[in-house]
Amino acid sequence: MTPHAPNFSAIPAERLPELLRTMPKAELHMHIEGSLEPELIFALAQRNGVSIPYASVEDLRKAYAFTNLQSFLDIYYAGASVLLKEQDFYDMAWAYLQRAAAENVVRTEMFFDPQTHTARGVAMETVVSGLHRACVDAQAQLGVSAALILCFLRHLSEEEAFATLEQALPYRDKFIGIGLDSSEVGHPPEKFARVFARCRELGFHLVAHAGEEGPPAYVWTALDLLKVERVDHGVQSSKDAALMRRLAADRIALTVCPLSNLKLCVFPDLAQHNLGALLDAGLVATVNSDDPAYFGGYMNENFVQTFAATGLTAQQAFQLADNSFVASFATAADKQAWRDRLQAHFAGF
Repeated sequence: MTPHAPNFSAIPAERLPELLRTMPKAELHMHIEGSLEPELIFALAQRNGVSIPYASVEDLRKAYAFTNLQSFLDIYYAGASVLLKEQDFYDMAWAYLQRAAAENVVRTEMFFDPQTHTARGVAMETVVSGLHRACVDAQAQLGVSAALILCFLRHLSEEEAFATLEQALPYRDKFIGIGLDSSEVGHPPEKFARVFARCRELGFHLVAHAGEEGPPAYVWTALDLLKVERVDHGVQSSKDAALMRRLAADRIALTVCPLSNLKLCVFPDLAQHNLGALLDAGLVATVNSDDPAYFGGYMNENFVQTFAATGLTAQQAFQLADNSFVASFATAADKQAWRDRLQAHFAGF
């Protein structure tokens, strides 16, 4: 039986940060390579005999000062160079999954970028097997439901995306969806229309980054040409009233990443973030951490800092968490169980 709707007015404002941290939630936009903390980068570099151009963990942390998406990606790919063996991919995913469990993330759908690794001579099997093993262990040991979404790098060609898909198909039982990430500006979604059509024929869930630094037009083409089920970021959609109506009517979720938007200067400060406006317009907006090691916060920091800066309420916290379960690619039964758990948590808070 579903619990009664919570009485949001009974939750005092000073307890909101505690509520945000303790409520069950799903994370739908997290690049597993972007969870590589400097300490683990150094440990893996040492284990694998890889030299990196930083003298210490502190030096590497200082380099995490970005002005835009490209300056972030440059250091992101350098960090990924330490990942060589199956155990490296497992250790990276396991470190994130333990943190997710501690932050009451009960479902996570993690992006991974195989081209970042196969271009360095790492086998597809090494990447997928290490990550998938961590997902299996997360369910068994942490009670976290974890799944993988393979992303194509949009600054590369569609032909390379097709080749990556073929390499990955022997392991198709280990990932549930296909995404599109990396440098957005200058690489519109339509560049990948044919490969996404093939992935749709194969029965994969489809998502794509659109409308972070790119224009609302990229969101339209992600919907109409790629036929995505979710839009990753999508915050530029608010500049197009017709698009906002479309997203609301079709219940297309946006996987919003507030601290990432701040770090990459999509918004000048968190107080000006449009998360509240997206919710007010009836959109299925969610909160996520994107590349948390680089952008200064995992899920709970994204919630707590954004709510403090924007004045969002307990009712909006409930809506965001509920949206995250609705928008996930989990089974209907799992979604309902998590939504019931969320209601019970609020009702008993």
